[in-house]
Amino acid sequence: MYRLARFESLLKKIDLISGTREFSANQRNCSTRIDKILIANRGEIACRITRTAKKLGVKTVAVYSDVDKDSMHVDLADEAYCIGPAPSSQSYLRQDKIIATAKSAKCQAIHPGYGFLSENTEFAELCQKQNIIFIGPPAQAIRDMGIKSTSKAIMAAAGVPIIEGYHGDDQSNEKLLQEAQKIGFPLMIKAVRGGGGKGMRIARKEAEFLQALESARTESQKAFGDSAVLLEQYVAEPRHVEVQVFADKHGNAVYLFERDCSVQRRHQKVIEEAPAPGISEELRVELGEAAVRAAKAVGYVGAGTVEFIMDRHTHKFHFMEMNTRLQVEHPVTEAITGTDLVEWQLRIAAGEELPLKQEDIKLNGHAFEARIYAEDPRGGFLPGAGKLLHLTPPSIVENIRVETGVRQNDEVSVHYDPMIAKLIVWGKDRKEALSIMKSKLSEYNIVGLETNVEFIKDICAHPKFRNGDVHTGFIEENYDALFPKIEVPKRVLAEGALGLILCAELDALKTAVKSSDVYNPFALETGLRVNHVLHRRIHFEVGEEKFFVDVQYVEPEVYSMRINDLGPWRTVTGSLKKEGNISELKADVDGVVQKSRIVKIGNELHLFTHDRKWKLVTPQPKYVKELSNQTNVVAGAAVSPMPGVVDKILIKQGDEVKTGDPLIVIVAMKMEHVIKASANGTVDNVLCKVGESVAKNKLLVKVESVQAQ
Repeated sequence: MYRLARFESLLKKIDLISGTREFSANQRNCSTRIDKILIANRGEIACRITRTAKKLGVKTVAVYSDVDKDSMHVDLADEAYCIGPAPSSQSYLRQDKIIATAKSAKCQAIHPGYGFLSENTEFAELCQKQNIIFIGPPAQAIRDMGIKSTSKAIMAAAGVPIIEGYHGDDQSNEKLLQEAQKIGFPLMIKAVRGGGGKGMRIARKEAEFLQALESARTESQKAFGDSAVLLEQYVAEPRHVEVQVFADKHGNAVYLFERDCSVQRRHQKVIEEAPAPGISEELRVELGEAAVRAAKAVGYVGAGTVEFIMDRHTHKFHFMEMNTRLQVEHPVTEAITGTDLVEWQLRIAAGEELPLKQEDIKLNGHAFEARIYAEDPRGGFLPGAGKLLHLTPPSIVENIRVETGVRQNDEVSVHYDPMIAKLIVWGKDRKEALSIMKSKLSEYNIVGLETNVEFIKDICAHPKFRNGDVHTGFIEENYDALFPKIEVPKRVLAEGALGLILCAELDALKTAVKSSDVYNPFALETGLRVNHVLHRRIHFEVGEEKFFVDVQYVEPEVYSMRINDLGPWRTVTGSLKKEGNISELKADVDGVVQKSRIVKIGNELHLFTHDRKWKLVTPQPKYVKELSNQTNVVAGAAVSPMPGVVDKILIKQGDEVKTGDPLIVIVAMKMEHVIKASANGTVDNVLCKVGESVAKNKLLVKVESVQAQ
């Protein structure tokens, strides 16, 4: 783990009762004892909490759903209990089961992590009634800050700048539309109890308002059990700057500087950094002090984040919301302050005073966090689900940290968030930290699912991002630059051909050792002699493009190659070295030597160069393709763009539909996706039902299309 020396020094200060390894409160303040906690969460945050708890000598209890039985967070915990089926509403959101498990396992406290029940007022109150410590703020603080309309009123009274909008109780369509017209378009619709981008929509014009409102309400109800929304003036090109605060039960509160989380898609963060670029020391103090006022105004206790909308040009800021929990991006704050915020949470929950005073908290260096998601950026950032067939994270050194809850061959489930991991790096300044981030992203090798790793690398390389010129519309503004047409270099094709040959050679050698056969690399696939030189043609598909590489066997470990009958023949030599999970290809193409990693699974060769990941597919025979093509989609048909669960069916057989009409609503990985008609026509058949789990590309609705009028 990075910043290890600082963490070790902090751990030496832990007050353990001799011989029993109990983590206890400061005896001057109270006698609360925490030596066993239940972690009411899953995935990487559950693993992260477990690691710190173990360092403190605190035993951990995990809870899990049926599909998480073999998950990483279960393996790491001292004990684990099943609490229900896969849907979170039947497992991780079941307050009664979680409380019963905590009591049965004799836990003194529950850590909710983030998401799920972490900002649930009723759950915090239930813990208190059951005499279980809730490792988080008081229920009243969650209530006040969780209801956005209430929080804005409190902030205004505390002198924290707020943005104008409608936060009223009247939730009728008529009233909301009337208020929207007063505010003006574009405007933001937000779930009153929202967070993480859930229940949030932008209505850019009045004609879009009611549909956006209904979509926000539906998503909010599913995520938070409350469909109430508020309306806000939409600030064009704002920065999202947030401040980490911490408060104890003795009236002390501090800030641990700010983070910039402006680079987002679907209102969810992709890259976070601390401190925020381009912020003066005076503004840094102003932000921090405003955040502390916000925390004190609600009697806050524990870890919290005060989020601000900041004008990218003037740096004028307004209160947006307070997240009354640990944030996903808290590691970047730990990196620049040398702290362990989960340790702080446990200490504060046990009744201790804050470990540090404001003047003792120093900012050192710069840190980035990249969220590695199972999603397809070039396919509209749609999430994916399935098995991680290959997973190699970057090597961990002092300034590199990987937070994850999955391993190779684990499943990314359709029922939960698609985040695979968080990569956190630290450098002495922003330039160094960014350079390290780009390098380590190239070491993050994943096969089995589409990921956003290459997309994040492209963000890190963008000139505006390098200069810290970011805002929440950064991806949309720079879309063309972030999604350029990708040209496949000839060298990549040559390396791919070499990698394929060497992989086959290794496999054949293993077989030859067993059978005592003599190995001939060109006898494995179609090969023939041309002028006494073995010749082979290798076909590759890269996306929609097709290539072929002619290979001549010159002498042992030396090949001559040409791409698509164009250009000169290239001399190619190389070797393949395998250590553990990593196969490293060393290729010399016309005297230029480069190293890359390769993974071969089935008819796919994945080549990880320093610049980019390439998937080279050797074409399947026609009959195999026909057998695997199960959809045979016709014009007008609606297919699932991702694995998910059918949430709503908005049409029935015989209905007339027009292009753009909503047909089906799919919910996957906390995301609602509306599938719309692609042509005018009549619904011929509905091939799914509500609650059904569907695979990507499954045919859901057949529409008999007609000539558009």
